[in-house]
Amino acid sequence: MGNLRIISGKAKGMRIQSVPGDSTRPITDRVKESLFNIIGADIHQSSFLDLFGGTGSVGIEALSRNAAFVRVIDLHPLAIKTIKANLIHTKLEENAQVIRMDSLVYLGGKPDKVFDFIYIAPPQYKELWIKTMEKLDKNHEWLHENGCIVVQIHPVEYQKLSLHNFTEFDQRKYGSTLLIFYEKMISPSSE
Repeated sequence: MGNLRIISGKAKGMRIQSVPGDSTRPITDRVKESLFNIIGADIHQSSFLDLFGGTGSVGIEALSRNAAFVRVIDLHPLAIKTIKANLIHTKLEENAQVIRMDSLVYLGGKPDKVFDFIYIAPPQYKELWIKTMEKLDKNHEWLHENGCIVVQIHPVEYQKLSLHNFTEFDQRKYGSTLLIFYEKMISPSSE
């Protein structure tokens, strides 16, 4: 997995570092390209939260495609070092913030910013994606009213969630990767 690259935008074609060891599972170019094709022009001038950031590849891709601001959260010190190095290498660090913290602890805090996109790609087979969605469901102010949550998991991990503030509206499967898309539910009082 040493051939990670930025697919499009300002840093198109630039290679980025992987996190040493096997603590992360970087997104493949195919899945990343598909994700950003789905998001499309909505990424322009958006705010993007990349949880369980790993290499920072998804957040950096968002910046390369003109996201206004990206915050990347990861607990692993080697991941944080890699994310920072990749931001500097791509010259996209100006509109990025990297925080070393447990993503679940972070989401439990009072939202200091509202995001247009929240990307969740936790370590596999630990039900962390479910815990993250439940945490977001309780603290839904992190996501803009018209925002989107994208979860990246292995298809065998999938289960339908019973959420109060979000509803699943799409799924895309690419081999051993499943992307699940959630949006805020429209409450009857806001119609």
